Amino acid sequence: MKMLAGRAFNKTYGTDTTQAMIVNESALKLFGYTRPDQILGQKFDQWGRQGTIIGVVKDFHLHSLQEAIQPMTMRIEPQGCYLVTVNVDAGANIPGILKAIESAWHAAFPVRPFSYYFLDEFFDRQYRNDERFGNIFLDFAVLAILISCMGLLGLASYSTLQRRREIGIRKVLGASTRAIVQLLTTDFVRLVALSFVLATPLAAYFMHHWLEGFAYRTSLTWWMFIIAGLTALIIAMLTVCYQALKAAIANPVKSLRTE
Repeated sequence: MKMLAGRAFNKTYGTDTTQAMIVNESALKLFGYTRPDQILGQKFDQWGRQGTIIGVVKDFHLHSLQEAIQPMTMRIEPQGCYLVTVNVDAGANIPGILKAIESAWHAAFPVRPFSYYFLDEFFDRQYRNDERFGNIFLDFAVLAILISCMGLLGLASYSTLQRRREIGIRKVLGASTRAIVQLLTTDFVRLVALSFVLATPLAAYFMHHWLEGFAYRTSLTWWMFIIAGLTALIIAMLTVCYQALKAAIANPVKSLRTE
């Protein structure tokens, strides 16, 4: 926690365990102060205990980003301590350390059962549903893209086959490979553009609705949808251009002879 004004609790001050309080930024604003130093030295009367505010800490997230930071006051409650925090090196022998901690716990509190959890896992659980949703959404998005590419490839092959005679005649009359490819891909560009126009409002609506579940969230901007549209167009063109280029460089004599 970052101190904005005042000091933290200190065991050299005997009154900190009974007559000291620290508040966060949200509580500072709730009390009507604009600067952290203004609240230092102010008296408090809370739950039968009176004392002085000694410090202000910067707002920090006690819960997930789905919840807004609430006004908070902090006091030392000697009778309310029921957790022990231990810093453990990530590369250490975790099972061995846990056994040592358990032995020390039973030696100090023989009548209380030993239970523990890791703080990083505790916070990860708050976002587990969002991570699961993201993974499922990504899997279905990749599957939808693959199915769409297969459909586009089939449409491009069918369109090229149907227009094989036309392509041969155009090439005989002097049409370039670039012109043939452009001719065959124009219709698909229009379809992708139409799908982009239809999908953008729906995507914006559902994304906005999903982000409303977070108290702290990013904003949707126009360039995100432009990038998505360009990506869809590039994927579609890479799928279609193979068949279009194959038809454009084919020998027109063979296509006209078969017709």
